[in-house]
Amino acid sequence: MLKTSLASLLLVSTAIVAPAALAQSASGPQTGTTPSPSVDADPSPSADGSQPQPDSAVAGPGATPEAAGAPEATDPAAEDAQAADQPDVSVPGGDIVVVGRSRRNIVEQSPQVVSVLSTEDIARTGEGDIAGALQRVTGLSVVGSGFVYVRGLGDRYSLALLNGSPLPSPEPLRRVVPLDLFPTDVIASSLVQKSYSANFPGEFGGGVINLTTTSTPKESFLSISGGISGDSVTTGNLGYDYYGSPSDWTGFDNGTRDVPGILQQALNSGNPILEGAAFSRQDLQAIGMSLVNARTSVLQRIQTPVNFSGNATGGTAFDAGSVRFGVIATAGIDNKWRTRQTLQQLSLDPELQGTPQTDFDRVITDNRVVVNGLLGLSAEFGDHTIRSTSLYIRDTIKQSRLAVGTDENQPGRDLQVQDTAWYERQLINTQLVGEFRFGDLGLDLRGSYANSQREAPYERSFTYVRTNLPNDPIGDRYVNDLGGNKGDATIAFSDLNEDLWSGGADVTYAITPDIRLGAGYAYQDNQRTSVRRSFQFRANGLPITVQQLRPDYLLSDASIQNFDIILQETSAQDGTAAFDAGLTVHAGYGQVVADLTDALNVTAGVRFEDGKQTVTALDLFNTGQTTGFNTNLKNDYWLPAVTLTYKLAPAMQVRLSGSKTIARPQFRELIRQVYIDTDTNRVFQGNPSLVDSELWNAEARYEWFFARDQRFTLAGFYKKIDNPTETYSSISSSNITTSFATAPEATLWGIEVEAQKYIPLNGISDGDFFADRRLSLIGNYTFTDSKLKVNAGDTTVINGVTQAASNFFRDGAPLTGQSDHLVNVQLGMESTDHLSQQTFLFNYATDRVTTRGPSGQSDVYERPGLRIDFVAREGITIAGLESEIKFEARNITATKYQEFQEFDSRRIYYNRYDVGASVALGLGVKF
Repeated sequence: MLKTSLASLLLVSTAIVAPAALAQSASGPQTGTTPSPSVDADPSPSADGSQPQPDSAVAGPGATPEAAGAPEATDPAAEDAQAADQPDVSVPGGDIVVVGRSRRNIVEQSPQVVSVLSTEDIARTGEGDIAGALQRVTGLSVVGSGFVYVRGLGDRYSLALLNGSPLPSPEPLRRVVPLDLFPTDVIASSLVQKSYSANFPGEFGGGVINLTTTSTPKESFLSISGGISGDSVTTGNLGYDYYGSPSDWTGFDNGTRDVPGILQQALNSGNPILEGAAFSRQDLQAIGMSLVNARTSVLQRIQTPVNFSGNATGGTAFDAGSVRFGVIATAGIDNKWRTRQTLQQLSLDPELQGTPQTDFDRVITDNRVVVNGLLGLSAEFGDHTIRSTSLYIRDTIKQSRLAVGTDENQPGRDLQVQDTAWYERQLINTQLVGEFRFGDLGLDLRGSYANSQREAPYERSFTYVRTNLPNDPIGDRYVNDLGGNKGDATIAFSDLNEDLWSGGADVTYAITPDIRLGAGYAYQDNQRTSVRRSFQFRANGLPITVQQLRPDYLLSDASIQNFDIILQETSAQDGTAAFDAGLTVHAGYGQVVADLTDALNVTAGVRFEDGKQTVTALDLFNTGQTTGFNTNLKNDYWLPAVTLTYKLAPAMQVRLSGSKTIARPQFRELIRQVYIDTDTNRVFQGNPSLVDSELWNAEARYEWFFARDQRFTLAGFYKKIDNPTETYSSISSSNITTSFATAPEATLWGIEVEAQKYIPLNGISDGDFFADRRLSLIGNYTFTDSKLKVNAGDTTVINGVTQAASNFFRDGAPLTGQSDHLVNVQLGMESTDHLSQQTFLFNYATDRVTTRGPSGQSDVYERPGLRIDFVAREGITIAGLESEIKFEARNITATKYQEFQEFDSRRIYYNRYDVGASVALGLGVKF
């Protein structure tokens, strides 16, 4: 039996791991590179919202603060916090056995600047996806469809990991995964690290976001939950839909949208599908008639239904000899509708005067279905753990659009445009992790394979025209003459596939209790193929009676045969219809964590990264015109990082950090392939002449942890970016195209303030209601200022042509996507005894640039504004079963979405629509 004092035993679980490991930080339950606390402890967080911490660590991404060499909590304030977690134990004899652990404050003990969203933090926000939850973190904002900006830097400067491993993106022409793809049901916690450490990949501009999936439990459980929701703009109101297939509500097509065999043969022929030697006119008509018609082309008015969701999670653990096995599985579905009536305009005038070049009112109805599944397996034996995690996410959007408006290129005419589309995004990720402890030596191995796909079959568009002229034969009737000057009909098929293999090994060794060394190697290989084939229906001299037909009758077999309608390919034959892209990175690092004194900790390391990034245009039609669209970037970098942490007083410290990092161009930014963003109705096209960006980062931070789970922090940060990639816009005819160019230099600095305080309410009343309740006050504010630096003589390269940088960038302009002010506030009341939370959430962001104004115009701004949400969670018992009821009210003030240009008092809206207020009600039961 061990003979020791009770005070020392209270710290034994933390002290026992510190000598054996190195590295950086953690985020609650981990399955990627650290054990989940739910394996060894109650899987739910404590009543006060804090999360049990792991009791082992590694050197790679996702490691615990103990692994980072965080100073031991020996000051009185820390000991008081730890003692609060321990049972009240009296020791009548001298020999005792203590089984348990202390709770550590990750934000305080990590040697890096981190923010953590625990399971309870995520639940308090009530968000359905992790992107929504992350926007509550200091300095983070969400732009577009789930892309997270850290400290005002765009998504290209942010790194997302899943359990410490990189992720492929299912987005066309992007390499960054949209985080709204991840339901909160499969994410146990999230860590945001804003100061760089050498054990992370070098692409660390604004920060790294490490998502941690749910891990195996200590005890068997099964929970089932479901909910319904709706909003004031969409639910029960007019929307549009098309039939598609009877299984569309599941997010899976039943085969209706499969490419017909005759079209697939033509696609594989290596010839453009045009009338000529390879294809006769009869062939083109046969291909056109093979396409599914009415089910994919007829818009229907609907009364938009209520949203629904469901999720089931279960797990168990058991012993087999000396090995502890764990299993967890989860599956869920979320089906939501959203209708937007948006105003979309475009002006060619530098001062935005006169009639807009295009002016459309467009109604867009999206039916988005997200299906997810997770399977986690673990085996623990001695001080070693092996884990396997498999994740499946399928995100499908069925989109219907109808627009009416004008185009000054067709004066005196009204245009009616209808679009139908089906976008499938899918992510499959499999990870295997091994954590091995041999006294003072630690070895961690990880390997991962991930596949992402995006398919967009049957993207259909029909344009009808009316003149409203009394002497015109078509008069006030909408007609489509299929490719003359009175209408159009197009269809496109696109496919994206990306495979990502990654692996790594990390070794840690404790020379002394105060000095820990670590080294590691990481490998990553992305391979992507993207193909888009587009077509147009053409006819000559269609009778007026045929031109007036609705889309399915216009393209019926009878119409195609009787009026000589053909399908011809319009895919770019200059080499931009299809691309292969790849990124291969080899990296190694060394790092030391040392407690130089009782108050001073230093973490220093350097990483070497060798990366090769390629984009190769595929010559589908053997034209020999692809050479100007290829990219081959091969660079290596030494990336140093150092962080000093000095404890000023008990529970009070300052940090200083400095580092060099990089940002490689995304595939989207390099690929010349045209991509239409259906949300903004904007065309994107890449620039193969982009280069890597290099960043120098510095930060100073003050932290005061004045009570358990309560803190005040103040930080200042600065970044200098050489060769940042920025967007610019150009106008061709009536279309605006957004592309990318390398700016000479940019600087960014800012200030962050964060506070978290709990106020007990047991003294305000003699009744029982407030006896176990407290106020929760959480807030953060970020000020960011960024500037592009463009001097006379600076140049940039656009598609191989060197041009003056001042043609594309304005000196002193802010970086795209950066808001000067970000504010997040959470005001709530919660019970410390049982599940009962009522929280108001406030989010405010000032205007931010989305793209540079075309042709010398003013920049285009997005106005996020103020958003107020309310979330209530209450634990109840139903038929003896532990249950939870959740109520949500979102965007209570019904803040509109606005994206616009402004000159003096004149304004052009790129996008403006009502978002509406929404409510949701959910019920979960644990068996």
